[in-house]
Amino acid sequence: MEKTDAGTPVGVDDPYEHVDRCDFLAEDGRCRFAVEHGDRDPQFARERRREEYRCPVAGDPDESGPTGPWEWVDCPHFRCRDHDRECARCGLEEVRLAHDDERPLLEEHHLSYADAGTGEGTSPGEDGSDLPAHEITVYLCRWCHAKVHGSWARVDDDVAPDPEAVAERESRRAREQSELDFESAAERFDGE
Repeated sequence: MEKTDAGTPVGVDDPYEHVDRCDFLAEDGRCRFAVEHGDRDPQFARERRREEYRCPVAGDPDESGPTGPWEWVDCPHFRCRDHDRECARCGLEEVRLAHDDERPLLEEHHLSYADAGTGEGTSPGEDGSDLPAHEITVYLCRWCHAKVHGSWARVDDDVAPDPEAVAERESRRAREQSELDFESAAERFDGE
């Protein structure tokens, strides 16, 4: 199982199994990194420009799934951050109240780490060469996050939300609903 630099498990064997698409992949199959941030890696941007900025992993946008000659791990600028606001392990949905400083129910959980052993920003490949380390994150509720890092719990376990997590979510929903109740100014200030 993959581990953090501190040696705690991250809950997956292969972070790339949890990748749907790169954050830089546009709907038309072009690489937005090469278009918008080409100055960070001019050689990469030139290569993509020669291929009309086509993503070398995604391939043809009319086909389903990645059909290009590269794998996600081959791209030096790959990044995949989860944007679904629910726990990837138990499905608990986030409830955030405006103007509230309470700790969020969900936390970002990194499936891959930049300094995985050989140097900053690289990780060892199967043949011993350095591969770019990629940011791959999902959301986990605080309870699942603790279980994944504190034991051998896995991100893809089929589990129900922790009872304490459900209670906290429902408490927040109740407060959210009470704030939606309409109370006229006359009713609010009637006793004054």
